[in-house]
Amino acid sequence: MADVRAAFERYEAALVAGDVATLNELFWDSPSSLRFGVTDRQRGATEIHNWRRRHSGVPAGRRLRDTDVLTVDCHTAVVTTLFHYPHRPNEGRQTQVWVRFPEGWRIVSAHLSEVPAS
Repeated sequence: MADVRAAFERYEAALVAGDVATLNELFWDSPSSLRFGVTDRQRGATEIHNWRRRHSGVPAGRRLRDTDVLTVDCHTAVVTTLFHYPHRPNEGRQTQVWVRFPEGWRIVSAHLSEVPAS
């Protein structure tokens, strides 16, 4: 679990910093990888990489809470977290499915959504 959490934290730091190379590295380099954003969707590493080049960062002040790491087995994990930004009325929700490959932990599927904060 510690390795998955470290990979997730590395991804989050890259997201906040706009580090496209690290973001792309941590997604599975496959035509089968998936990313569903709040207002967008990509199928395959090429689409994800192209989207990242155009949308490298997130708004300032991103904060996470209730981050959970569920290890299914020694090669599969699901990470969920809630996120928010100052002065925005929505609560963000994020789910990532991570798989351990020979090169390390990679996101094979990610989903983000936002709902009005209660």
